[in-house]
Amino acid sequence: MTYFEKLSAIRKQMSEQQIDAYIIPSSDPHISEYLPDRFKCIAFVSGFTGSAGTLVITQDFAGLWTDSRYFVQADEQLKSSGFELVKLKTQGTAEYIEWLAERLEPGNTVAFDGKLASVYIAEQLINRLQPRKILINGTVDLLDKIWQDRPELPKERAYILEKELVGATITEKISKVRAAMQKFNASYHLVSSLDDIAWIFNLRGSDVKCNPVVLGFALLEPIKTTLFIDRSKLDQSDKTRLEEQGVAVAEYDTLEEALSQLPAGETVLLDPKRTCYAVYTQIPQYERIIEALNPSTKLKASKNDIEAEHTRQTMVKDGIALTKFFRWLEGRIGKEELTEINIAEKLLTFRKEQEGFVNESFDTIAGYKEHGALPHYKATDESNASLKGEGLLLIDSGGQYTTGTTDITRVISLGATTDAERMDYTLVLKAMIEGSTAIFPKGSKGYQIDAITRKPLWDRLRNYGHGTGHGVGFFLNVHEGPHVFNTANIDIAIEEGMITSIEPGLYREGRYGIRIENLVLSIRDQETEFGEFMAFETLTLCYIDTGLVDKTLLDQKHVDWLNQYNNMVYERLSPHLDEEHRQWLAHKTQII
Repeated sequence: MTYFEKLSAIRKQMSEQQIDAYIIPSSDPHISEYLPDRFKCIAFVSGFTGSAGTLVITQDFAGLWTDSRYFVQADEQLKSSGFELVKLKTQGTAEYIEWLAERLEPGNTVAFDGKLASVYIAEQLINRLQPRKILINGTVDLLDKIWQDRPELPKERAYILEKELVGATITEKISKVRAAMQKFNASYHLVSSLDDIAWIFNLRGSDVKCNPVVLGFALLEPIKTTLFIDRSKLDQSDKTRLEEQGVAVAEYDTLEEALSQLPAGETVLLDPKRTCYAVYTQIPQYERIIEALNPSTKLKASKNDIEAEHTRQTMVKDGIALTKFFRWLEGRIGKEELTEINIAEKLLTFRKEQEGFVNESFDTIAGYKEHGALPHYKATDESNASLKGEGLLLIDSGGQYTTGTTDITRVISLGATTDAERMDYTLVLKAMIEGSTAIFPKGSKGYQIDAITRKPLWDRLRNYGHGTGHGVGFFLNVHEGPHVFNTANIDIAIEEGMITSIEPGLYREGRYGIRIENLVLSIRDQETEFGEFMAFETLTLCYIDTGLVDKTLLDQKHVDWLNQYNNMVYERLSPHLDEEHRQWLAHKTQII
């Protein structure tokens, strides 16, 4: 079926079921950012492959609401689909709800599949539309009937990590979660989010591309914990280990029955932003539900000493792979056919050489010239650009290792560059340095680091449309909450042990894009009469190209930081490199 035919088939069902508006979120029953193939509904219906968006379909309009990261991509992918791009004004908001409120009439019906919508979104729909006498139906799946050969749920094996790797046993983690439950006076706690499941049970798998997670739910009771998972994914030794640590293993599809049997009068804690509406409606005591952030989400955000040290070691491995890649790339520009796709494949081969490498942590963004201006660009056979000895190349990539997760962006020159390119590059570098060297009072929030980082760009009337940083898991999701460095994070404090990216950028549509990204670890700095202060330890180890730097735009402190950072990269990586790579890296990290 073409996208037009799929849209027509959905509208036909809407007409038959008297549905006036149908909503398709980018989500799954675990409210994941990255999805198993079975739940890539927006891509199936419209062709849009970005990781954030919502489709809204009426009989006379079909739109995709997404944010500025995807404007150019969506414009291209939605051509001839029947869908129009609706540009979000504020990233992460459900602005389509207001659009529906303004256009629907009393008695109209809005429908969605409750397995794909969070409790948070469903409640926004209900609170905004029901007072206007608009009906809400969260039990409608209009895709399954038209999705021939829809992928099945993944069946890959799962496995449990040792305490020596993650720093805590399953029992210890469950105890911490139960202690948090007591603060809410909650007898039960439902966990739906896959990275929380992975963290609590030291469980890893490959059910979602690039994210080492396993489809599952968990129900914590006062003295019992149940993990709902496809039991065939675990071997007997892992099942026994779970049982020995007080965890009962039940089949994945038995959760709803278990929830329906919860005793009346008991409180249930769940995260409304990470629990789907279909599961929520199976809990009988609505009035006894406590909606709050999953305790495990905050607990896993602060890495323990063992996780932090493993991550430092992982950065050495990743830095070796990147050094070999950039030297390989430099030696072949202009001498052989290089494209965005084959250089991404080559980078993967260098990472695969490293001990403990499992997978990429996301699809590599290799954006040459104007493609670098697309923050979430992924080369296709149609867009795949050939590299020449000129212009800027942006590489945003990362790896999943058993000892940690990496995410790094670098921009290099492939030849002749302009004054404008060098100025923009230097200002982005200056912004990254400002964020990385920030010293801030304990309790500071992400929006403050975001502003500190942006100031060098604001001073020159420049800005970028994405957040400054996101949390990163330990051999887990490369995008991890609850801590983010953006304007929306006014609530979550930066705590010791959090790993976060700092990645300012500048994007000149149709010309080039620049982003420089390191991962940092939040650490204690010092205490004065004015309170405790924190700082960042930079974790990422890969040289920053100095050939694009305009020193006249930097203060001495920025030059000093750059020289010290590049020297640290050389000192940490050179013992693991052969002589040719050492000499090459020594040249790249010379002081300026």
